[in-house]
Amino acid sequence: MPGSGVGKRRSRAVRRTVADRLESGELSPEEAAVEARETVLRILTAAPRSRSELEQALARKGYPESVVVPILDRFDEVGLVDDAAYAGMIVRTRQGERGLARRAISAELRRRGIDEDTATAALGEIDPDDERAAGARLAAKLVARTQGLDRQVRVRRAVGSLARKGYAPGLAFELVRTALEADGEDTEDLPGPD
Repeated sequence: MPGSGVGKRRSRAVRRTVADRLESGELSPEEAAVEARETVLRILTAAPRSRSELEQALARKGYPESVVVPILDRFDEVGLVDDAAYAGMIVRTRQGERGLARRAISAELRRRGIDEDTATAALGEIDPDDERAAGARLAAKLVARTQGLDRQVRVRRAVGSLARKGYAPGLAFELVRTALEADGEDTEDLPGPD
């Protein structure tokens, strides 16, 4: 049938990986290195990344390790890839802007490929009093949002939200209890320090 598109399907060309292009001789190792360098710069222009994240991005594009490692080593040398600075930035922004607890930030650092020693050093920047204060501010906001609801619903929602942000259950209940008391709720039957 004319105009129906039947039989007119175009087959999409399969995009060849860098490894395929290197193997076929279509791309020299030097050209692959230039392309990989440009790819890394493009990625870093958008947002900072860990070395592991960059390795994964290049691997998805098919760059062989023999091309990737020297480029990322050079980027390390000149300071364009710095996992310690990147981990420190994540800790400061996640704790300061989002109110995340150390546990949630630690999980994010692992997901981003930050090694354990670098993550531990970056997490050492979190002052326990600052973490508690951030949790208290967050609990107050969460309790305020649920005003008018049944107290058990308020508690469940606020504690659940704090838990998702990495706060331990005991601390989450304590912070929510304090926020509810400040909001005029009776909290004698809730878990917390007495």
